[in-house]
Amino acid sequence: MGSKGWLQKSQWALGMVFVEVALTGLQLLSRVILSQGSFVFAVIAYRHLVAAIFVAPFAFFMEKGMERRISWAASFWIFTNALCGVTIGMGLYYYGLAATSATYSVSFLNMAPIVTFAMSVTAGIEKLGLRSKEGRLKIGGVILCVGGALVFSLYKGKTFHIRPSLSQNHPIIKAYSNSWARGSLMLLGSLLSVSFWYVLQVRLFKVYPSKYWATTLTCAVGCLQSTVVGLLINRSKAAWELRWNLELLTIIYSGALGTGAKFCIVSWVITNQGPTYPPMFGPLCLIFVAFSEFLFFGQAISIGTLIGMFMIIVGLYAFLWGRIKEAKKLIPKTTNGGDMETGSESTNGGDIF
Repeated sequence: MGSKGWLQKSQWALGMVFVEVALTGLQLLSRVILSQGSFVFAVIAYRHLVAAIFVAPFAFFMEKGMERRISWAASFWIFTNALCGVTIGMGLYYYGLAATSATYSVSFLNMAPIVTFAMSVTAGIEKLGLRSKEGRLKIGGVILCVGGALVFSLYKGKTFHIRPSLSQNHPIIKAYSNSWARGSLMLLGSLLSVSFWYVLQVRLFKVYPSKYWATTLTCAVGCLQSTVVGLLINRSKAAWELRWNLELLTIIYSGALGTGAKFCIVSWVITNQGPTYPPMFGPLCLIFVAFSEFLFFGQAISIGTLIGMFMIIVGLYAFLWGRIKEAKKLIPKTTNGGDMETGSESTNGGDIF
């Protein structure tokens, strides 16, 4: 029995590691195609079309009849969910990614649970809990994450290059060398939009408690919204034309693995381990992306980057640990994934990226 339990825990952990490895590949591929001139909203529209097609069979077979329970309220929250999470959140993120680096962009994604917590406190959904040990641990994690983000952005220090000549001549490095400030503003806007998206999911799942259908419809609506916005910006055939190249591979990869497979794996893990388990693997993506850019793109790693990454990772773990301890005190006999607010965030928290 003990060996069987260990095997199950290993499967859940390996599943989450696979998710983070898949997301690492997605971030790097997205960075490459955007640096080569792919139109952001065309990529978003096609990606979410693939994602909707991939998740739809699960919705049809595992949640039969739920499609007939869509109310006007559910339609409104699905539309708003797609607007904040896909059209605005991902649109700003991709523009920020194109202007900076994958490592820098992913560091913003790791800040999303912290900003969501701040929004939830402001809205009265959560409490700071400064009088409890768990509440102070959460606040300490927030301070560490914010400090790490500042160090990451403002302090460089000594830099390390694996191949100096590559870092100076690589086309990707040249593409974002003069647009860091603009990219940072885009990523900040994306962070705020995605964090608000987390809060919106609580409302969506209250009026329409269907994970697969909600994801399928959000992807479909996000595809339509991105198409409309994209056509207003750029109607040229070249911007929307798909060819047999890296862009098409990235779109299929991101829709099938980055959204579809990730959603299924994370849902499976949450069912068995609870909603706080998947976010604990999030920092792995930041580490994988940083060292992949260092090895394959010749992107320099500075002392400030390493210190900032360390502070963000430690702060995030402290914050999540505080939430776990707090949840155990508030709901000692809850079922796995029973907390609607936390569960909805964790289930869909990173699926759009």
